[in-house]
Amino acid sequence: MRATELFFPPLREEPSEAETISHRLLFRAGMIRKTAGGIYTYLPLGYRVIKKIINIVREEMDRAGGQEVGLPIVQPAELWMQSGRWLVYGDEMFRLKDRHQRDFCLGPTHEEVITDIVNHEVHSYRNLPLLLYQIQNKYRDEIRPRFGLMRGREFIMKDLYSFDVDEDGLELSYRKMYEAYCRVFDRLGLDYRVVEADSGAIGGNVSHEFIVLADTGESTVVFCDTCQYAANVEKAESVPEPRGDREEASPVQKVHTPGQRTIQDLCAFLGLPQHRQVKTLVYVADGRPVVALVRGDREVNEIKLKNHLGANQVEMAGESVVRELTGAGFGSLGPVGLNLQVYADREVALMSNLVCGANEDDYHYINVNPGRDFQPAAYIDLRNAQEGDLCPVCREGRLKQTRGIETGHIFKLGTKYSEKMDATFLDEKGKERPMVMGCYGIGISRTMAAAIEQNYDEDGIIWPIAIAPFQVIIIPVNVKNREQMQVAESLYSEMQKAGLEVIMDDRDERAGVKFKDADLIGIPIRITIGPKSLQAGQVEVKKRWEKDFEMVEIDQALAKVRAIISAAAVQA
Repeated sequence: MRATELFFPPLREEPSEAETISHRLLFRAGMIRKTAGGIYTYLPLGYRVIKKIINIVREEMDRAGGQEVGLPIVQPAELWMQSGRWLVYGDEMFRLKDRHQRDFCLGPTHEEVITDIVNHEVHSYRNLPLLLYQIQNKYRDEIRPRFGLMRGREFIMKDLYSFDVDEDGLELSYRKMYEAYCRVFDRLGLDYRVVEADSGAIGGNVSHEFIVLADTGESTVVFCDTCQYAANVEKAESVPEPRGDREEASPVQKVHTPGQRTIQDLCAFLGLPQHRQVKTLVYVADGRPVVALVRGDREVNEIKLKNHLGANQVEMAGESVVRELTGAGFGSLGPVGLNLQVYADREVALMSNLVCGANEDDYHYINVNPGRDFQPAAYIDLRNAQEGDLCPVCREGRLKQTRGIETGHIFKLGTKYSEKMDATFLDEKGKERPMVMGCYGIGISRTMAAAIEQNYDEDGIIWPIAIAPFQVIIIPVNVKNREQMQVAESLYSEMQKAGLEVIMDDRDERAGVKFKDADLIGIPIRITIGPKSLQAGQVEVKKRWEKDFEMVEIDQALAKVRAIISAAAVQA
């Protein structure tokens, strides 16, 4: 490709709407343009990256035994009603009616469609296992699309579904996909971690996320500094540890605390640390009020609360609801005498002489003790794990914390969908049994953005070679110089014949402009042909991720480029 022929509209100024590094650089590099909120057009350079990611994913899915299918984007409501998700999926679903007033949706995911297909076509254990996948656009009406490709309303995704005869078969399929995903992210050249995760709305009881590490990521990941344990903060188990300051129980006292509405305010007012206080939070779970208790220096994990209750939706109660239920407003709540179902984090059971609200504005209790002064319905793991916590697996190491971007997620669904949708088969004895399913997704467009969030500098993108739009860019400093252009054309032709993806910047621009554009779009290898290097029969070869360049004999340029690409492939 010649730069003079390339549709490449870079921006010289920062786009005002860009919220993240990837969003900003994809705009500036002329790779995407906004069509509507959360909906983007991929321009040629960006779409080349997308296709490379897709090709790597497709090769590894095929290698693992997957078979590609094409599922419909428009899905009938009947299938979602059969699974029970039509009413509970929420406002994220794009819903529409056809001319006959029949309900449809734009597919946010495809469990229902694929289960229905397999149900109609597979009837015997002899036809299982099956691994079926697709790569296509999905649609979710995000309440606030943001972060460019990270959270859009239209996005590209690969989803694979496994169908097995039993749990042992599912375990084998799950392991195949786990290993295939590791190969995908290794080949993409990304630094990632595999972490235990909550299954969320998809369902199932076992799942893992593939997190591309980046300081700008939305996901918080904790991992052990001693063993291999890693989990996202929604899933990570919190191990309760007794503190050394436990005291003998003292009589409860009610104290006046005017204007003390926050834990920090109360600490200063009473002269007591946060870990001596209890946060009392009121939630509404599927319309039913419940109370969650955590230590004052902890945060409630709403996912854990939701999972324990088996609720479809859990949300914080508003102050008017709280006042009606307790007689007090935020900042003065506590579990003593509360006529609501109370769930306490396991750490609360280890506390003594704690401080909590008295359910009366501007009053608190001190010297409250669990068991004596209040009795929760259950002590459960209810808080977010934090850096420094004891590892829940090895019980020796301590948890560390990092941030990242979820780009892949695999689930053991079990029989959640097959039972509801009557997807059964006949086993060896002729007995009808539900298929055992798994679900495995990779966000293609999100992976593109995540790669940038992990690989960039002040000058632009630094693509891993495997997914760069082009591997090499050849820059003649002066296109009006015949000798420079002859060498450039010769190298360009030689590298094309060798099967390399090469672009030649034949624009009549200053060298500085060409260098800036090459760095901005992130071409991994730059070959510069200038007057000084030509006098020595050499060219400059520079790796995008290094500051310095290397002088290489012209007839060795191809071999040098091949060596750089081979070394990058080995490292990946």
